[in-house]
Amino acid sequence: MGKTIVEKILGKHAGKDVRPGDIVDVVIDARVARDFGGANVVKNIRDNSLSVADPVKTFFTFDCNPGGSDQRYAENQQLCRLFARETGIEICDINAGIGTHLAMDRGMVCPGETFVSTDSHANIMGAIGAFGQGMGDQDIAHAFAFGTVWFKVPPTVKVRVEGQPAANATPKDVTLALCKHFGANGLLGFAAELYGPYVDQLDVPGRITLASMCTEMGGIIVLFPPNQVVLDFCEQASGRKVEPVYADPDAEYADDITVSINGIGPMVARPGHPDDAVPTSEVASTKVDSVFIGSCTNGRYEDLVAAARVLEGRKVAPGVVLKVVPATDEVWRRLLNEGVVKTFKDAGALFGNAGCAGCAAGQIGQNGPGEVTVSTGNRNFPGKQGKGSVYLASPETAAASAVAGVIATRDAIPAEPVRFAQPKPAKEITAARAEARSPSVERPTKIKGRVWRIAQDNIDTDMIYHNRYLTITDLAEMGQYTFDNLEGWEDFAKKVKPGDIVVTGKNFGCGSSRQQAVDCFKALGVAAIVAESFGAIYERNAINAGFAIMAADTSASDIADGEEVEIDFRTGKIRRVAGGQEIAGTPVSEAQLAIYQRGGLFAARGN
Repeated sequence: MGKTIVEKILGKHAGKDVRPGDIVDVVIDARVARDFGGANVVKNIRDNSLSVADPVKTFFTFDCNPGGSDQRYAENQQLCRLFARETGIEICDINAGIGTHLAMDRGMVCPGETFVSTDSHANIMGAIGAFGQGMGDQDIAHAFAFGTVWFKVPPTVKVRVEGQPAANATPKDVTLALCKHFGANGLLGFAAELYGPYVDQLDVPGRITLASMCTEMGGIIVLFPPNQVVLDFCEQASGRKVEPVYADPDAEYADDITVSINGIGPMVARPGHPDDAVPTSEVASTKVDSVFIGSCTNGRYEDLVAAARVLEGRKVAPGVVLKVVPATDEVWRRLLNEGVVKTFKDAGALFGNAGCAGCAAGQIGQNGPGEVTVSTGNRNFPGKQGKGSVYLASPETAAASAVAGVIATRDAIPAEPVRFAQPKPAKEITAARAEARSPSVERPTKIKGRVWRIAQDNIDTDMIYHNRYLTITDLAEMGQYTFDNLEGWEDFAKKVKPGDIVVTGKNFGCGSSRQQAVDCFKALGVAAIVAESFGAIYERNAINAGFAIMAADTSASDIADGEEVEIDFRTGKIRRVAGGQEIAGTPVSEAQLAIYQRGGLFAARGN
């Protein structure tokens, strides 16, 4: 009995005849860990005293957060770099691009070969007739250490794609139509082989687009029998002779499915579900806040050129943000050399370094609450690309929407962009806000509390509240991070009680201007901070926030943790409750005291 493509590939790499349902150890030709998950791969290897089986076939690809703008990503990347230096593993570093694309473009994997990565879209390798899988940290660590992973041979369905789409349709539109046909789980647990005239003529980027969204249909992998274009691409990329794998004429399939794409035009997947795809006309005129063009699904050279053609001679609509991120640095450079980057910049786009960007929580492409985004990515699950709503579309539709200001196709861009609604008159807004402000409650000018004595000068704002938490805007969340970057005081937030007082040294709060370094104490209920002196900006921030601070020279005193003191802000005196001794400080000025008493700079003022 004949074999399907996946059965042939897995059987060859398992060294035995395989059938669907068999569980076999499979030799992996290319093993990849990304900056997301890479650190845990290293941890698994080190914790189990393992070594790397074959560094030549093992890679790190830093594509999720190329800028390392998130501290955790930066830490993970550096840990992986150090491990790579020890072991000889090659790193495709932050300037290289998306790992799955690099694997194809650099010939790490070719038709008939195997690939695993800490990337759920590693099955994109089906575009070139190779077997790829996304796996967890332990699986990838095993592949690093032993060169193999176990795998259950999936059954295969044969999908015959019939007809031709409309002239203005793209591979992304066909892909969304297939997602609609199969739903989120229509290919669950299956490998699929695609056939038909439309499939046969698809170039490499088109196949990549379709293969990348197999995961969104629940599939193990969508495999394209390689055509000559694919074979030429892979041989040039790898510098070696490629041996494609095709299914036998008498291969046995779990199902034989025919899907018609005849006449399909531009499609859009509505927020929350990649399979909730509808003709673009059904959501046309939906107001758009931002557009993202990129990802492993649509970040190739051809994708971005198609978008640029729509933008040529046009401008992004007022108030709309367009973010463009190429898949690889090679794509980036080609676009730069051919003047395509200029087209994007002239249109008003932010053009970023190669990588996954917002699709993988990177620094470009995320959206905020209430923000409506048109994205060329593969997923629009809630929270996947931020806290807003994401519509999935082709590069052409995305570019057209950026220009139109609403969801639009490239052949239906209005003469004038749709603008955001005009704001209310300033007087009306001011009156409404003034009416909503609650009256202030006058606060005491004399307080008593338990001391936390931190005998240290120059405690800066990063020690108080590290910059990795600066995106937090809810005061209630801030307290837990107070002093977690100050050596010896990392557990302060767990031990402090409301009403406690911090007594510290000179220049407290030096460094950046971050308000959170004040607000974190308010969140914990800290009553006041007494320091020998304060950083100038910190002092202003505290006063304006209605947070009690006072300068006093406590260096000569033996005030200790846990004792109780009473502070009089008007006189500037600190009285130690146990012994009655007084320490002279600087009285708080009447102007500053008035701000403190009413609860902050913007608290309601009396008549």
